[in-house]
Amino acid sequence: MRDSPSPFTARAVRRALVVLPSVIVLAAVGLTLVIAASAQERRIRADTVDRVFDVASGLAELDDVRTAVASVSEVGSLVDLADAADLRPASAVLQPLADLVERTTGVFYVVITDDEGVRITHPEQEQRGRQVETTNASVLAGTPFLGTETGPSGSSLRAKVPIRDGDEVVGMVAVGVLESSILSERNEAVGAILPWGLGALVAGTLASSVLAAAIERRFRRLDALAAEQEQTSRTMVALREQAHEFGTRLHVLHGLVSRGDTSEALGYISGALPGLAAREPSDDRLGASLVSASIEALRSEVAARGAHLEVQIDRELPIDETVVLILANLCRNAAEAGATRVRCTLGQVGDTLHGAVDDDGPGLDPREIERAFSRGFTSKPDPTGTGRGIGLAVVRRAVAERGGEILVSRSGWGGARFAFELPVAGAVSS
Repeated sequence: MRDSPSPFTARAVRRALVVLPSVIVLAAVGLTLVIAASAQERRIRADTVDRVFDVASGLAELDDVRTAVASVSEVGSLVDLADAADLRPASAVLQPLADLVERTTGVFYVVITDDEGVRITHPEQEQRGRQVETTNASVLAGTPFLGTETGPSGSSLRAKVPIRDGDEVVGMVAVGVLESSILSERNEAVGAILPWGLGALVAGTLASSVLAAAIERRFRRLDALAAEQEQTSRTMVALREQAHEFGTRLHVLHGLVSRGDTSEALGYISGALPGLAAREPSDDRLGASLVSASIEALRSEVAARGAHLEVQIDRELPIDETVVLILANLCRNAAEAGATRVRCTLGQVGDTLHGAVDDDGPGLDPREIERAFSRGFTSKPDPTGTGRGIGLAVVRRAVAERGGEILVSRSGWGGARFAFELPVAGAVSS
């Protein structure tokens, strides 16, 4: 049988289930915003890559650009670079064009250089006539470049395309957009969808709150049902225990009436029913007639279950109803377990009663002895539907309330042996 979850675990699971919808909403909306921001950045970056490369390629192919750059390609050399004054005629033609392209395409800069990488155009006048610091050789050798570099204006996404005059590379066009501008554009795009994300978050939170409230109400109903079921179960167990006790008493009463002991029967009934005058003696010990009737009733009950009962009890022993209850339940349990022979013995040593019930049934697995005394444990079917597994629990309770002990072992017949010790009824309170 699996152990039931602890109350702490159950409460933790309940709280997790109540909070789970809100956590899912927060996680879903947050993940959606992150994915949207990432997608926007990828889209903006891809558009920027296409834009800077198209602008650079378009300028490099313009005839005016080729002519102006070719006109100054012979001015300087790698040993003696051209300066701003040398390049001023070409700058006068190309700078207005570069400024126009910057304004209309939204790029940060358009730089045109000669074949040594010296700037002919630049948004800042003091940078004209200076050689660019970043990738030049491969572009001036004829290979376009596309990537991110850091220059005087900061990190930027750049496209560099060679300018050809026929088969000869006479310069290059560099077009760039600042990385900070790309991030700013991404933030603007995310800001545009942020209200929708917040709206989804509010709506999802409200919906999850309603769901959490419904889950909590459901849990409370389940708690109420569980409490009601537990109360019903306790009531059923109490009724079953009472049924065992009253069954024993009815068998005793039947024996008294059958023997014609009317006065003893009336006294027995008076002691069993509240509100009626209690029978004598006041120490609750049963008379010899009542003990004899109890034994005969028990023998009949065991015989009805297909077993033969042997009794070794002195009729003069100070037996009370607790002793009868213990013996009756042990003998009944042995017969129900499949025994064909049951022996019931009871003796007295000093102020202690020593009793035992032996049988030739299947016995008890040593590993099941402790569970055998728990309420509801049984290895037998329950065709009546009234519940089994009560008898031994009643025995343990009765022995414990009396301050006695009960031990389980294997009997000489191969079955089970239940041996108990109890103080004599009159000696319990002394």
